[in-house]
Amino acid sequence: MSKWTDQLPEAAREYIGGRRVDEVECVIGDIAGVARGKAMPAAKFAKQTNYFLPNSIFLQTITGEWADNPFDAFTEPDMILEPDFSTATAAPWTADVTLQVIHDAKDQDGTLIPFAPRNVLRRVVQLYADQGWTPVVAPEMEFFLTARNIDPNQPVIPPMGRSGRRAAGKQAYSLSAVDEYGKVIDDIYDFAEAQGLEIDGILQEGGAGQIELNLAHGDPVRLADDVFFFKRLIREAALRHDCFATFMAKPIAGEPGSAMHIHTSVVDSKTGKNIFADKKSETEHFMHFIAGMQNHLTGAIALLAPYVNSYRRYVPDFAAPINLEWGRDNRTTGIRIPISTPAARRVENRLPGMDCNPYLGIAATLACGYLGLMEKKQPRAEFTASAYIDSDDIPTNLGDALDLLEEDKALCEVLGPDFVRVYDSVKRNEYKEFLQVISPWEREHLLLNV
Repeated sequence: MSKWTDQLPEAAREYIGGRRVDEVECVIGDIAGVARGKAMPAAKFAKQTNYFLPNSIFLQTITGEWADNPFDAFTEPDMILEPDFSTATAAPWTADVTLQVIHDAKDQDGTLIPFAPRNVLRRVVQLYADQGWTPVVAPEMEFFLTARNIDPNQPVIPPMGRSGRRAAGKQAYSLSAVDEYGKVIDDIYDFAEAQGLEIDGILQEGGAGQIELNLAHGDPVRLADDVFFFKRLIREAALRHDCFATFMAKPIAGEPGSAMHIHTSVVDSKTGKNIFADKKSETEHFMHFIAGMQNHLTGAIALLAPYVNSYRRYVPDFAAPINLEWGRDNRTTGIRIPISTPAARRVENRLPGMDCNPYLGIAATLACGYLGLMEKKQPRAEFTASAYIDSDDIPTNLGDALDLLEEDKALCEVLGPDFVRVYDSVKRNEYKEFLQVISPWEREHLLLNV
C-alpha cells in the first residue's frame, strides 16, 4: 500500500482488501449539502496534497443558478481543498474500487473558508470547546422511497412493493411495510457496512414508503459527515431497485413530511459528565439550553427549513411541530425531552426538515443552545398538553425566515457573519426564482374564475 492509503480508516482499508484503488472522489458539500468536487485516478490523487475549486460553488443555488456575491466582484478565486483522510470511505455502488474523501476548504492563505458549511459547524463546536464543553448529537433521518418521477409536472407517488401494491401510509412501525421494499433496505445496510457507517435502527414511519433511519450519538462533525454520506448511499440503493429516495420535507401531498430530528447533550470535556443533569435532578445548564432554543430557533428556521417546500411540513396534525414549546416525552412540542437516564439527558430539536444541510442543521441547533448557555435565561413553563396549536414561533415562508435570521444578530455572530451573508444571498435568489413559477393550483382556480 502507498502512504496515503495507510492514513485511511479501518473500514476503507478493509473495503480495498488486496485490490487496487481505481478512483478517488474528492468531495465537499455546498450550501445545499450537494456533493461537489472532482473524481480522479487514484494514482494521481496519491501524488498531490490538495486541489483547487472556485469559491463560487458556495454561491450556486439548488437550481444551478448563481447568487450575487455579497463580498466583491464575481472573480471566482480558487480555494485550496485538503483531504480529511478520517472521512475516507467506499463508494460501494460503483463498478470499480472507488473511495470518497471529504475535503476541507481553505483560502489561499490557508484559512478555513468561513462559509463552507462543514467549517460553520466546526466554528460552533469550537465555541463549546472554548468553554470546556463537548456537544454530543444523534440525528434521526426520515425519507421517502417513491416511484420514479421523470416528469416534474406529475405528482410524486409511492413505490411498488414486492406484493405488487403501492406502499401504503398510516403503517407506522409496521415490519411488514418495511418488508415491502426489503431489497432496498438490504442494500442500505450493505452499503453502510462497506462504508463503515453505523445504523442504530430502521423503521417504517407514518407516510407511504416513508422510512426512519437512526444514527448512534457522537461527535457533531462526524455525524454530519455520516448524514451527508447516507443521503448519497440511500439514493444509490433506491436506484438499484427502480425507485427514488427523496429527502424533500414534503414530497407527497396528504402525507407527513420528513424531519431530521437532532438529539443534543453537552458533556464536560474533562470529566465526561453530562452537564444537563446530576444524579438527582436536571441542572441550570439544561434549562438555559432549552431557553436558548426557544429564544433563537425562530431565527434559525431559515437553516432548518431551507426551501419553499420546507414550510409545507409545518402544518397541524401531520406529526410535525409548529411551535417552540418544550415538554418531557411530548412529541407535539418542537423541543422534546426524551425519557432517559441522567447520564443520557438530552434535548431533541424536532424542527429541522430532512431537506436541510446536515452540517447547517446541526450547527444551527448547537448555536441556539450555546447562546442559551451564555445568556443564562429561563425557558417558558413546560408544555404538558397537545401543542398542535396556533403559534407565532414559526415563520410560514422562506422570505420571512430569512428576515428573522438577519434580525437575530447574536445567532448570526455565532454562525459567522460572512456565512450568513452568503446563505442569505443564495436563499433569496432561490426564493425569487420560485415566485416566478406559476403553479397548477393557480391555473386551475384562477385562470377562468377571477
